[in-house]
Amino acid sequence: MLYIVGIGPGSRDIMTQEAIRAIKQSEVIVGYKTYLKVIEDMLQGKETVSNGMRGEVERCQKAIKIAKKGKTVAMISSGDAGIYGMAGLILELVDKEDAEIEIKVIPGVTASIAAAAKLGAPLMNDFCHISLSDHMTPWKVIKSRIDAAAKADFVICLYNPRSSERPELLKEAMDIITKYKSDETVVGIGKDVARVNETEKVTTIKELNYEEINMTTIVLVGNKHTYIANDRMITPRGYEI
Repeated sequence: MLYIVGIGPGSRDIMTQEAIRAIKQSEVIVGYKTYLKVIEDMLQGKETVSNGMRGEVERCQKAIKIAKKGKTVAMISSGDAGIYGMAGLILELVDKEDAEIEIKVIPGVTASIAAAAKLGAPLMNDFCHISLSDHMTPWKVIKSRIDAAAKADFVICLYNPRSSERPELLKEAMDIITKYKSDETVVGIGKDVARVNETEKVTTIKELNYEEINMTTIVLVGNKHTYIANDRMITPRGYEI
């Protein structure tokens, strides 16, 4: 059995019961070393396999190889395993290898949902997820998706918004967004959500401090109806009240 487990953004309080059971039932836990540290108290007596950033293919291949030997394996991802996680890669590799192993994807709380709960109710109407990481997707393609989402006035959840390698991409994204949205559009910032140094902030595109944002931040850009009330971000669903 190979479980592909979303462990949520960090806090055990918002890890699903199914994820906890899958980890407990697994003999081997495979994951990015930083994510293994998040659940290190659950790893006693278990074999662990880890590596660093950009080692995803090797990591998934190892998980499949171990599962093919008959062991119960949990491949962990932060957030939800099917949202920028390892679920897709595992399934692609298993299909390519024609491996005969049982697989179960265990959902988890993704960063946008965890941040939204802290910020108020920003995702009450149509929204989309866009990663600003251009390691897997060309920046030209990412820009076209940002343009389309902003033009359609979706609430936009920006993952991987700003790194030391590419600090300018978030500003470029906001420049595209403000072709269609006012610079007074409400923006929610969730940094290290459900972790020790968690911070939240509600601001606007115009007042956005890019230096506060890094790769552990989720940026939620509202639609034209999103507003601030009692320091909370609200996107109306459309009810008559």
